[in-house]
Amino acid sequence: MASDSQTAGPIPQSLALSPALCVQNLYAAVGQALAEAAKNATVAQQQCNVMIAASTTMGIASLYSVDTATLGEASREELDKAIGKAKASRTPGNP
Repeated sequence: MASDSQTAGPIPQSLALSPALCVQNLYAAVGQALAEAAKNATVAQQQCNVMIAASTTMGIASLYSVDTATLGEASREELDKAIGKAKASRTPGNP
């Protein structure tokens, strides 16, 4: 009785290496996919850091602007009072 290897005849060298090449290509593709995923994660983290820095800057700027607006409003009220008193003192009939 003949075995399979005897009936099939000699296997060409290209077919014998075929499984190894397939595994090699699979490993290469998986390696490239993992490298791309790591790169995308790094870029996403960098973008997140930029957004955090921008939002911190905007928050601090808004805190300063609220303080300035409050000071400006208080100054305007005091100036309006002073101008009102000055006008009242200039009106005729005021002692």
